[in-house]
Amino acid sequence: MARAKASSSNAVDILHKRYVRGDASRLKSVEAEHLSAEIAKMIYDARKDAGLSQKELASLIGTTQSVISRLEDSDYEGHSLPILDRIAKALNSRVKISFMKDA
Repeated sequence: MARAKASSSNAVDILHKRYVRGDASRLKSVEAEHLSAEIAKMIYDARKDAGLSQKELASLIGTTQSVISRLEDSDYEGHSLPILDRIAKALNSRVKISFMKDA
């Protein structure tokens, strides 16, 4: 007797299957949003680990608190290598970029 396929109760899985899977443009959009959110979280986590406020980090890299706030917003898509490098240097770190093969 064939076993029925288990269905997921995870909302993200359900939405992905219904609206993203099989649609290349939607998948690309989801991946771009995921990358923006990941970069924003990395900036936030590094700043918090250093014990700095947004205003303090801004002062270290010569910008304003509102710029740091935007950089830490997962909807922001304007992350640039020069600003990420300035943040990394201010936090005694470095930026590491890698290329990964598509699955």
